[in-house]
Amino acid sequence: MKIAIPDIISNSYIPALAAIELGFCQAEGLDLMIEHLFPLGRAFEALRDGTVDFVATSAHGALSAFPNWRGCKLLCAQSQGMYWFLIMRADLNAQRNDLSIVTGKTIGAAPWADDGLKAILREAGVDATGTVIGPPAIAMRPGVSFGIAMAAALRDGTIDGFWANGVAAELAVRSGAGTLVLDVRRGDGPQAAFGYTQPSIITTDRLVEAAPDAAAAMVRAIVAVQTALRADPDLVSALGQKLFPAAEAAIIQDVVVRDLPYYRAAIAPHSIDSMIRFAEGLGQVTAPVTYGEIVATRFSSLWS
Repeated sequence: MKIAIPDIISNSYIPALAAIELGFCQAEGLDLMIEHLFPLGRAFEALRDGTVDFVATSAHGALSAFPNWRGCKLLCAQSQGMYWFLIMRADLNAQRNDLSIVTGKTIGAAPWADDGLKAILREAGVDATGTVIGPPAIAMRPGVSFGIAMAAALRDGTIDGFWANGVAAELAVRSGAGTLVLDVRRGDGPQAAFGYTQPSIITTDRLVEAAPDAAAAMVRAIVAVQTALRADPDLVSALGQKLFPAAEAAIIQDVVVRDLPYYRAAIAPHSIDSMIRFAEGLGQVTAPVTYGEIVATRFSSLWS
């Protein structure tokens, strides 16, 4: 079986990567091969077309290939809440949580992730006149790790800021190239933004019906690895040394340790309500949809 992940050199999908690379999936009898498919729309197209069996990425991103989430199911969360950071060039002297800094600026953001920042700016009433939010061409090449490309682009001055994962944010801040402006998980920005999306494991209705044991095994593996990482964060360092370049491997444990309080597999109804409202605001939901139509609730007993 295959799982598509849109960004490998990242903290965002560590539970999925660790479940596979550290043997938790194998312990559940699930033999998974990772396929790096970016942007996330390609990953969901592969899921829809049956060339992969699972996707590990943003829950709202399923709308890219499954209108109104029809035909897919969220199996569990990898972690809770909106998980991207807004970093601006250090020479702009940005202040924490001052979103007005983006006005007239160029902000690198991946497809579908960019919608989160745009919604935050609208909800916060920020004047985004002249602001460009989207993926630079250099970051859309095959095999590129988007966040790492954004950290490099910020350092080189080709963008004014980026909206990307915690590893990219950490690289930019530690190097002195960037300043942290927005960390939604830790209270920055509009309160509603936390629920816009979350890193999840997604599969198809087809697989849930035809291979429920495989779906259950995937959930158990994620729950087991979340528990293991909370108990022994050094496991992350071993994973980073196996998969990441040296600079990213050196910081991944610090980044993940900050995220460990959010490593819970449950998908709460209020989280889905928030995500639906977010997607409706973007015009991405065109028909009523319920919690049970989005989430594979038959596996909810495995979440804890």
